[in-house]
Amino acid sequence: MAESRREKLAKTDHWGELLALRDRQREQMKDAIQVVRDADLPQETNRQGLMRWYLHPAIKDTVLSTMIFFEQEIPPGSRTGRVKFQGGQVMMIIEGEGYTILDGVRHPWKEGDVVNLPLRPDGIIVQHFNVSKDKPAKFVAAEPNWFECVTVDRGSGFEQIEDAPEYKKK
Repeated sequence: MAESRREKLAKTDHWGELLALRDRQREQMKDAIQVVRDADLPQETNRQGLMRWYLHPAIKDTVLSTMIFFEQEIPPGSRTGRVKFQGGQVMMIIEGEGYTILDGVRHPWKEGDVVNLPLRPDGIIVQHFNVSKDKPAKFVAAEPNWFECVTVDRGSGFEQIEDAPEYKKK
């Protein structure tokens, strides 16, 4: 007969697992980079278009993992992919002119503007367009990395100061 969930869970020291996760996170950050250099980053073409990733959940060599940060380029007369996601993203237009369709509403922008994409419980549907026929549009965008926003250290350190008297090290 299959082992019950309760029996499986009883075999694990979950507090010890938290401490082990903390130690793995600290080790990962020990030699992480502070400055992410544009020249070190390839531009990729993906379903959203042309993007350069500075901070991403799969990039593990940076000190900060609580944010997603990328640059996106929209070629002249083109557009990004259309995506539904939770929102909560801020974009800074660094080059060009265009507009964003957010849940069916057009929002024009130009170089120097900041576009705020709202965080909504049911998500948002968004797509960006470059209106120029001869110049690219570029923006950088930042949003929380909900995958890793709160590490086990929780921003203040996480240490076992004293064991409970009932604890017996295995």
